[in-house]
Amino acid sequence: MDFGNLLYLKEEISLILVMVLLLLFDLFCTGKIRRYFQLTACVLMAVHTLIHLDPMPDGQAFGGMYINSPILSVVKTILNVGTLIIFMQARNWLSRESTSIKRGEFYVLTLSTLLGMYFMISSGNFLLFFIGLETASVPMAALVAFDKYKHNSAEAGAKYILSAVFASGLMLYGISLIYGTTGTLYFEDIPAGIDGCPLQIMAFVFFFAGMGFKISLVPFHLWTADVYEGAPTSVTSYLSVISKGSAVFVLMMILVKVFAPIVEQWQMMLYGLIVLTISIANLFAIRQQNLKRFMAFSSISQAGYLMLGVIAGSAQGMSALVYYVLVYLFSNLGVFGVISIIEQRSGKVRMEDYNGLYRTNPRLSIVMMLSLFSLAGIPPFAGFFSKFFIFMSAAGEGFYLLVLLALVNTILSLYYYLLIVKAMFINSNESPIATFRSDNYTRVSLIACLLGVLALGIFSMIYDRISLLAFGL
Repeated sequence: MDFGNLLYLKEEISLILVMVLLLLFDLFCTGKIRRYFQLTACVLMAVHTLIHLDPMPDGQAFGGMYINSPILSVVKTILNVGTLIIFMQARNWLSRESTSIKRGEFYVLTLSTLLGMYFMISSGNFLLFFIGLETASVPMAALVAFDKYKHNSAEAGAKYILSAVFASGLMLYGISLIYGTTGTLYFEDIPAGIDGCPLQIMAFVFFFAGMGFKISLVPFHLWTADVYEGAPTSVTSYLSVISKGSAVFVLMMILVKVFAPIVEQWQMMLYGLIVLTISIANLFAIRQQNLKRFMAFSSISQAGYLMLGVIAGSAQGMSALVYYVLVYLFSNLGVFGVISIIEQRSGKVRMEDYNGLYRTNPRLSIVMMLSLFSLAGIPPFAGFFSKFFIFMSAAGEGFYLLVLLALVNTILSLYYYLLIVKAMFINSNESPIATFRSDNYTRVSLIACLLGVLALGIFSMIYDRISLLAFGL
């Protein structure tokens, strides 16, 4: 192998360098210098994101196991931005006496999962894909159980790792069947050996079931609400946005590249799963009073909308998917940022606790409201345009009824998102959450989310740029 090809891994190498620097900071910096740990982590992550804004050209390494293209670099950059926002929003939580000593572990574990997602996204072989998947999953279990002395966090960690192990086992069995029937693990070579025999259909079902657990599609979603509720809020937001967004994108890449010969079969299966995922998640979200469980079912519903881009199986579907992930990132992290800061300052996470929030914390209420409007797809916010493009991509492939059912569910989702808005602005409360000031890190992160929600729908050149890169695949 030409060692010059290692330059295609510059994003992974840069991320590893950030991890090493943070590890050294954690090991050797003591006393007053440690107060700059948060700043150091955010600056390093920001530098890592900025130096890779220019998409990488097409290329490959390790004999085709690792591939790169401009659209893959864009997805990695989106994940970097989300991770940076989560680092800023974790300020209050990491400053607690019980957590401050472990903040180094938080940064390294989070970046380890991000590195695994990098390898998943750039994999051209099922072996590298599975290595990336496990690199992302195992540290995530540690993050979920980060507050290990809290019963809910320890329980959430156990549920997550058991679900992840089961999903990985199913997926690995499916991959073994693919290898057994085609004789290769390379994405480019597998389609030539796929003839739609029952064993290969079974291989696809096992593989998809494993990915369904990672994405929280119905009926593989049962772990999601408990894990989201028990995990620290910053970890929950990471799970709901970064982990989900990367997994859906990778699933689309594999379906389009590897399982193209049986496209009719997997589109038929996705059709039913999308309807079930959006509908069931919306119905369960209405019943939730704990906001973290509420956002868990919201994220399951959003996963169903993301799958509309996957079922399209086209370059337009891919560009709509990437744009949707970008908008979803700012919208969802805006909501979780408000939930996190209120939880840290008051310990309250129930919907009834937000009654009258506008009276005491009007700015947080406005950020929460606009982010929820974006998630619901209300114009002129960015979420409206992301839903429009993803509906258009599915309709362009003839899935008119599916798009109609998704639109009906959008109306239902609007109802339960407005329940929170009603609580903050209309419902009365004799003892509302006290007035407080957010720290600077959280304030900057919420401003970034608010700008993303407002600006992404206005500046259409962002979607146009993503579309050009997607059609260039």
